Parts: sequence; structure tokens; C-alpha cells
Amino acid sequence: MQFTISGKHIEITEAIRAYAQEKTAKLPRYYDGVSQVEVVVDSSRGANKMIVEIIARGEHGVVFVATGTGEGAYPCIDGAVHKLEQQLRKKKAKERDDKHMGEGSSSAGSTQLA
Repeated sequence: MQFTISGKHIEITEAIRAYAQEKTAKLPRYYDGVSQVEVVVDSSRGANKMIVEIIARGEHGVVFVATGTGEGAYPCIDGAVHKLEQQLRKKKAKERDDKHMGEGSSSAGSTQLA
């Protein structure tokens, strides 16, 4: 999985980079198609307000975006990763449900029951 982190109006320390990479490394567990993760840390709205945006790109051009807002980079990363995990779980569950819908319900089987 490809990982990228960038900062707007803030310098990304090695600790923040390692923390974000550790947290986002678990995302393919929820949805196998995740191939690229980009983390953007923005501190432009004042010294005590931070915004972290995580963009996960999957196969077939699927893009997931989650944003965390708060006073520090670490809680923002945690919040955004949590939101992204929910999106990925929902997508995987939807694909799994769609896959199983076509197996048991065929129109040919229901017409023979007369």
C-alpha cells in the first residue's frame, strides 16, 4: 500500500508521520481494495485548531475521504481513521450483500414451483 503524508502550514514531524502510517496501515483489513492512502494535516485555521483529511483510493477508481477536526494532530488522525474504517466496513458489507443476492434468488427456480 502506498502512503503519502503532507502538511499545510505545519511541519510534519517523524512522530506524526509514524503515527499516521501505523494507524492507516490497518485500513486494508476492512476493505481489500485500498491501494493508496494520503494524509493531509492542515493547521491554517489558527494555532489550536487542526484538520486532518485522509483520502483512501481503492481499485476501480473508488475514493474514500474522512476528515477529523480538533486541537491536536493525534486525536484528529484517530477520528479520521475511525470515520474511514466505518466507510470501508459499509462498502465491504454492501459488496458482500450484493454478491449473495444473485445466488439464491433466480427467476428460473421460482417458476418451477407450481
